[in-house]
Amino acid sequence: QVRVVEFGGGSVQPGGSLRLSCAASGIIFSIYAADWHRQAPGKERELVASIIGNASTKYVETVKDRFTVSTDNAANTVYLHMNSLKPEDTAVYYCNVRGRSYHYFDTWGQGTQVTVSS
Repeated sequence: QVRVVEFGGGSVQPGGSLRLSCAASGIIFSIYAADWHRQAPGKERELVASIIGNASTKYVETVKDRFTVSTDNAANTVYLHMNSLKPEDTAVYYCNVRGRSYHYFDTWGQGTQVTVSS
């Protein structure tokens, strides 16, 4: 069974940076794609960034040029580098990873809190 765990969240002042990590564990032959989502209090969960394979990325307009998604295939880990953070980036961030173990898997992590406040 494949498990996904996010870590790296925390509290930061506006303009600061954080790097979130999403580590997949278990029998993993390949990771096809991964997404980072976030959910702020009282709001619906939104897709923030996606990566397909090791290179094709997409971002929601509100984080373009500030966030970067990347993967370390050898470590089965997906990263979200967040710069120039704003209070409106405050949310619980979730990682979703899709790939192949003995079967196809589509697994979510439990989320990590990011708080941007002065």
